[in-house]
Amino acid sequence: MATKKQDYGNESISSLKGADRVRKRPGVIFGSDGLDGCEHAVFEILSNSIDEAREGHGSIITVTRFQDRSIQVEDAGRGCPVDWNEKEQRYNWELVYCELYAGGKYDNLSGESYEYSLGLNGLGACATQYASRYMDITVWRDGFEYTLHFERGEIVGELNKTPLPKSQAKKTGTRTRWLPDLDVFTDIAIPAEYFADVMKRQAVVNAGVTFRFRNEAAPGTFEETEFLYENGIQDYVTELAGEESLTAPVFWQAEKRGRDRADKPEYKVKLSVACCFSNRVHVIEHYHNSSWLEHGGSPEKAAKSAFVSALDKYLRDQGKYQKNESKITWNDIEDCLVLVSNNFSTQTSYENQTKKAITNKFVQEAMTEFLRSNLEIYFIENRFDAEKIAEQVLINKRSRESAEKARLNIKKKLSGSIDIANRVQKFVDCRTKDADRREIYIVEGDSALGSVKLARDSEYQGIMPVRGKILNCLKADYARIFKSEIITDLIKVLGCGVEVQNKHVKDMAAFDLGNLRWNKVVICTDGDVDGFQIRTLILTMLYRLTPTLIREGYVYIAETPLFEINCGDKTWFAYSDKEKNDIVKELEGKKFKIDRSKGLGENDPDMMWLTTMNPETRRLIRVMPEDVERTAAMFDLLLGDNLQGRKDHIAENGYKYLEMADIS
Repeated sequence: MATKKQDYGNESISSLKGADRVRKRPGVIFGSDGLDGCEHAVFEILSNSIDEAREGHGSIITVTRFQDRSIQVEDAGRGCPVDWNEKEQRYNWELVYCELYAGGKYDNLSGESYEYSLGLNGLGACATQYASRYMDITVWRDGFEYTLHFERGEIVGELNKTPLPKSQAKKTGTRTRWLPDLDVFTDIAIPAEYFADVMKRQAVVNAGVTFRFRNEAAPGTFEETEFLYENGIQDYVTELAGEESLTAPVFWQAEKRGRDRADKPEYKVKLSVACCFSNRVHVIEHYHNSSWLEHGGSPEKAAKSAFVSALDKYLRDQGKYQKNESKITWNDIEDCLVLVSNNFSTQTSYENQTKKAITNKFVQEAMTEFLRSNLEIYFIENRFDAEKIAEQVLINKRSRESAEKARLNIKKKLSGSIDIANRVQKFVDCRTKDADRREIYIVEGDSALGSVKLARDSEYQGIMPVRGKILNCLKADYARIFKSEIITDLIKVLGCGVEVQNKHVKDMAAFDLGNLRWNKVVICTDGDVDGFQIRTLILTMLYRLTPTLIREGYVYIAETPLFEINCGDKTWFAYSDKEKNDIVKELEGKKFKIDRSKGLGENDPDMMWLTTMNPETRRLIRVMPEDVERTAAMFDLLLGDNLQGRKDHIAENGYKYLEMADIS
């Protein structure tokens, strides 16, 4: 019988107070109690410095990452007010660093200060202080230096106020150093890459402001990196697109006034967009009040609507669509678009405190109309570029539709209740459906299938036997390749389809890495000449039909031992002549026996498991991405149609292998 729970009465309700409001529920403020939340706390402090710089106070912001995982942000702004506040009858440091929903940015609609601000909620500085093991604040303003020290959300000591020397009497700014608290966050090891990424983005959207990143590589030694974009997003888009873009980057800007709802106050929006078209690069980034809108929101919806509408109208007006052809989609445009928007508004509705999306209705409406009108003018004034854009977008569209049609067709053909183990002859599946654990061993012949089947761990290791010599995919055309049952069966077992667009690819799905049914594709052949040839032919097939598998590191070669050396009750396996010689040298003076290792089909299961299949003892060689091009070139030379190149290679290198040649 269940234990009776305590009554839920009037005394059951309580509230968090002081620092506990953040320390016990950091995810509410920072979006997470993990590393993401810790990183967001950094951005909250950085935002205050950015707001000052954008108001015209200080053009350099320095962020320092220390080895003890503490962080420091320093600016040359006006200095955070921390002294006595007559109006509130409290010290400002209490309001800023110990009071949620307190700050100097709530009256931004008046246009007096912080008109376009990153931080409007009055949470960041206080919440970060509450979530810190310690925080040290130094402020220079009004001819004084002010210092504060906090520990775990509580003031230690009091506000120290010291006059500045005459030579520094005009110095202003704020420096904040803090150590995120592991009692609040599960991880505080913020990588240097995070700082570099954030500061680069902020340099992009804050033209003319220098962001200096100092990383303590060794005690007292700092590596410095500076980020500066004099022309902001214009320079950034030019950088992203490179020199081979379809069109030159353009920059548009405007200022609008409006409201999200009839009964809501009017506010201002400054819109700016830089964009170009490219068949090599596609990047879409939106920023609002300097925050990178990772999840988009209003600007993303505006861009989709405006670009689809404007380009669809152009294509219809110019008669570019074929009869009964469907209209373009955002995906068709996105695939060849480089666009960065950088907007500011005096009133911002963020999706939440993490500021990764905004929901302003007026921002969306204003930006949609702004983009649509500029695009229409652009197409009229730049007819040659408009033609190139239209052509590329239609290519994207028709390629997408063709791929989707093929994918649906293949899905229909391959879907059904029949398990793949029954569709592919002699394929042996494993039990787990977890693709992150599954391994497929590609082996040569039925004899190897038998021994490997007995040796494997049937929970996560599957087997696909290759019967006879596989087709040389470098020399064969697609018609022959896809007539080969061995090849088509192997592709079906892999599950990811092929990276080939050809009329002969009838029963194969379009390539999708997400459909790969295995975490490791292991080629396991005998260590003799025939085994090496089969291995090479399988690799050739994978390189031509599914090169992404090699590029992404899914393809492995299982090393099989060449020699078995027995001495007493101990056994050693040697995978090369050198290893054999080294073992023999160690056994000098002892009686031992050397046997040439048998083929896979003749090995007993225990040996197979130990040498080839056990993750603890096996040797797998990953086919590395950097080897792909070199391997392809060698494949082409040895197995392709370059007969003269092959003759030259043999003439130049053949002497090295004369001792191995069977010329008796």
